[in-house]
Amino acid sequence: MPRSTQVLDNALDAVGNTPLIRLDKVAKQHGIKCNLLGKVEYFSAGGSVKDRIAKAMVEAAEKEGKLIPGKSVVVEPTSGNTGIGLALACAIKGYSVIITMPNKMSLEKEALLRALGAEVVRTPTEAAWDSPESHIGVALKLQKEVPYGIILDQYRNINNPLAHEWTTGPEIIEAIVSTPSTPSRPSSGKVDAICAGAGTGGTVTGLSRAIRKHNKDCIVVGIDPKGSILALPESLNADGAGSQYVVEGIGYDFIPDVLAQKEVDTWLKTSDDDAWVMVQQLMRTEGLLVGGSSGSALSGALRWLKSEEGQKIANTPGKNVVVLLPDGIRNYMSKPWFLKIALEGEASPLRNTIGKILGKDTSEENNFSSEGNTTISYSSGGSKPARL
Repeated sequence: MPRSTQVLDNALDAVGNTPLIRLDKVAKQHGIKCNLLGKVEYFSAGGSVKDRIAKAMVEAAEKEGKLIPGKSVVVEPTSGNTGIGLALACAIKGYSVIITMPNKMSLEKEALLRALGAEVVRTPTEAAWDSPESHIGVALKLQKEVPYGIILDQYRNINNPLAHEWTTGPEIIEAIVSTPSTPSRPSSGKVDAICAGAGTGGTVTGLSRAIRKHNKDCIVVGIDPKGSILALPESLNADGAGSQYVVEGIGYDFIPDVLAQKEVDTWLKTSDDDAWVMVQQLMRTEGLLVGGSSGSALSGALRWLKSEEGQKIANTPGKNVVVLLPDGIRNYMSKPWFLKIALEGEASPLRNTIGKILGKDTSEENNFSSEGNTTISYSSGGSKPARL
């Protein structure tokens, strides 16, 4: 489905219809011969895959008469992206919003939520999901006591997986079916495998259902961070059990109702470090400014493609493997893991060349100005530092 070339009525019309982009450089670096394709969701209006379910849940609640214009207050426990999608939708439609969100989630998410007019309540990261202090427990308390409060509940709302079964999956299928196979870029014309992370599980569940209508033999790979319990068999969750993970938006300490675990063919566990390496690779080689959960998804996809099962597809030119890249780096730019990638990397040959020209020893640690710009200081007749 191509992006609209017509005037849109509002920002909700710009939700979805995101591009499917070849990850040829990543594939080449890992010796993969099949087509490796990224479904890049940060192109959506609110910046993530969660825009889709936010729009679907709000519109369904309106049709069912559950939302009362001028009165209803949407309360939602979230890792942040669903909240942003809901706040965007409710800003347009005129509903008030309260978002409850664990402390570990980024400052950028809170700032965006508040900018959209939402109220934000932070909760302890370590609180179990069924604790009164958790983001879910606090949301339930607020929903009961705030007049006209309503929880749309992404963890149980059928419109969560349906949004992906009806939009995300069909967009992927249409892009692949509409792209001709050529000698230089062969294609099976089908989605042969799809890899996605699981949080609520709505994305991977909806994708599985959509794409199996198109290709019953498609292999669905689910990605779950170490410390989470979503993967099957349960023995996979023993590694890192109970540990905290930094990556946001995937993994949980309970099984959401909308997650159909058994509809995933293969589950893989990934670490934070796995995610950061792939984020950097996607940025430096493909120019895609993705968030941490995208790194997790790609890390898991590559590991699966190197497995005995995955190699059959990886070594076949024309097979199509899709990786769902849920959001962009916008929401994580103050996070230590991103600042380390962006600002603490080894000096490149080009930086050394610049240093030689300007008389600066680039073996020293990078110097950053108060404005956040990298500077190279040098002395040449009292000239000011060169700003890069």
